[in-house]
Amino acid sequence: MTAGEVGRVRVAFGVLGPVAAWDGDGRALALGGPRHREVLARLVVARCRVVPVNRLVADLWDEPPTGAVGAVQTFVGALRRELEPGRPPRAPARLLVTAGTGYALRADPDSVDAWRFEAAVDAAAALPPAPALARLGEALELWRGPSYGEYAHRQWARGERSRLAELRLRAVERRAEARLRLGLAAEAVPDLDAHLTEHPWREDAWRLLALALYRSGRQGDALAVLRRARAMLAQGLGLDPGPALRRLEADVLAQDPRLDAQAPLPTDPGDTAARVWTRAAEAYDRTVGAGARARLESTVGLLRNLALTGGGGLEAAREHRLAAVTAAEETGDPELAARVIGAYDVPAIWTRGDDPEQARSVVAAAERTLGALPADAAHETARCRLLATIAVETRGVRTPRGPLAARQAEEAARRLDDPALLAFALNGVFMQTCTRAGLAPRRDEIGAELVSLSRRHGLTTYEVLGHLIRLQARSALADFPAADVHAAAVDVLAERHELPLAGVFTQWYGALRTAASGDGGASRAEAAYRAAAARLEGAGMPGVERGLLPLSLLCLDLADGAVPAARLAERVDPAADWGPYRPWVEPFALLRAGRRAEALAALRVLPEPPPDLLYEALCCLQGVLAVELGDREVLEAVHARLLPAAGQLAGAGSGLLTAGPVDRHLGAVAAALAR
Repeated sequence: MTAGEVGRVRVAFGVLGPVAAWDGDGRALALGGPRHREVLARLVVARCRVVPVNRLVADLWDEPPTGAVGAVQTFVGALRRELEPGRPPRAPARLLVTAGTGYALRADPDSVDAWRFEAAVDAAAALPPAPALARLGEALELWRGPSYGEYAHRQWARGERSRLAELRLRAVERRAEARLRLGLAAEAVPDLDAHLTEHPWREDAWRLLALALYRSGRQGDALAVLRRARAMLAQGLGLDPGPALRRLEADVLAQDPRLDAQAPLPTDPGDTAARVWTRAAEAYDRTVGAGARARLESTVGLLRNLALTGGGGLEAAREHRLAAVTAAEETGDPELAARVIGAYDVPAIWTRGDDPEQARSVVAAAERTLGALPADAAHETARCRLLATIAVETRGVRTPRGPLAARQAEEAARRLDDPALLAFALNGVFMQTCTRAGLAPRRDEIGAELVSLSRRHGLTTYEVLGHLIRLQARSALADFPAADVHAAAVDVLAERHELPLAGVFTQWYGALRTAASGDGGASRAEAAYRAAAARLEGAGMPGVERGLLPLSLLCLDLADGAVPAARLAERVDPAADWGPYRPWVEPFALLRAGRRAEALAALRVLPEPPPDLLYEALCCLQGVLAVELGDREVLEAVHARLLPAAGQLAGAGSGLLTAGPVDRHLGAVAAALAR
């Protein structure tokens, strides 16, 4: 068993099954109780990054007990004694280390089975069939059961478990494909059959099984499998088979010679793309020196594309972006730094950042670079991109700098007459249009210009962004037929151009549509929200995901009609992950516990909601509380904040949820003020 080395002790970690660790001789280490193992597993998920103690406490307990921080420290101490038994007293730990206010597991890449599995699957993609088959077999043998074992239900594990599960499914299919390429069709059939029993919605697995059967001389069974796939997809998902399955069925019926074992696998253009990618990457590696500055610019372009591929890609892009910015600044060349910082023009739809700390670092780097660039016409494009970056990265934060940077970027982009630059600048303008309530019409204008501009100049990702912005804005204006049109346009573009994250937002919109229509009642809307939340897990967007499901369910009651705060409080689960919305639900939790005076105190110290797409919904929650608790100052503030959004649906500008008509909330607040 390969493992990382700590001093003279070699330790291997296992999370592809029950959480475990072994010493260099393969003996299982006594990791302690469930909480000890959970601390270790949580640190593995962090991938050598520091996890603050407070985060560990929140992840380990739904309701942290008194002394939880001390308990975590005790768990860490016990783990250290087991992992590094030879460490001298008071010597610093080298594996499970203390860093700042938290802990990190500094494990080598080959010492964790999940990391080895991922590396092996990635490596196999670039290998010829025979070594790829061997590498994939070794990788799949690492699995001892469901990843993270007994912690599958934990929120902190869900995203990583989903990612690993998807990677394992792809590995099984790639192994079958390698067998087919080696003429081992009959050997591929049993694994694929078992694979599809557990995962019947994977079309490529159906394709591979049918092809394996055909190449094994079982044409009738191949056709039966293809028809079974068609029936399964129709009954379970209401879908027809995709073009690859339809084409294979036609080829089997025609006994097309291309299906023979000597021919390349049909309907698999990805193989050609993979070969082109590998050869081009190898040529780049040979030609462009390791220290060349061009590598930094190429890296950012790669990260930009990676961010559009899905949850894992988005997380990886975010992880490496700041390193590229830092490396560019270290060259001392402000022009290079400007190009590296400004090249990450990934369209952004959510007005709350996924990584606020990184956003602040990027903004600081952009500001430093702006100050170092010459203020001349030759650098206007670079300055415009830096300003657009600042506008996008200061989303959800009340600062004069964001709106000013957005305005300056838009003006510069229009002067330069650069369509791609203008699209990026308009994204920054959109991010700064949540400073007060009632700005949905302005966002609708921005979305319309983005759609028109992008169609004329082939800017597909910004065309998707424009449709999503208009979907949100038309929802706020209660124009759901128009919002439906934009949702459909997003789905078509996303499928055609392989943009999976866009579908996350259209599915949430479907849940909002159900909630706003009232068709089927609250239970149907709740089911739609839970299904949408499952799609969001592992999508790499914590700024969207955290707290969204419980907030959506809480707003369901508000959307149904005027609901007193005491009744809403019954829906507030204090142990749920409310994320950034916890301050606005804490008074409800206090009401639920009968602590009315404390609820009033919590209401009075609530800040103005942040400038994001849920501004109106959070104002409405404050209003409901103020009506219940009779606080005139808060009532007046809520009325003034909501008044510009009169006639709109509160929260629907998010495209995700609604707290009902703003007018109804204004009426309730006005009546309370009159009393």
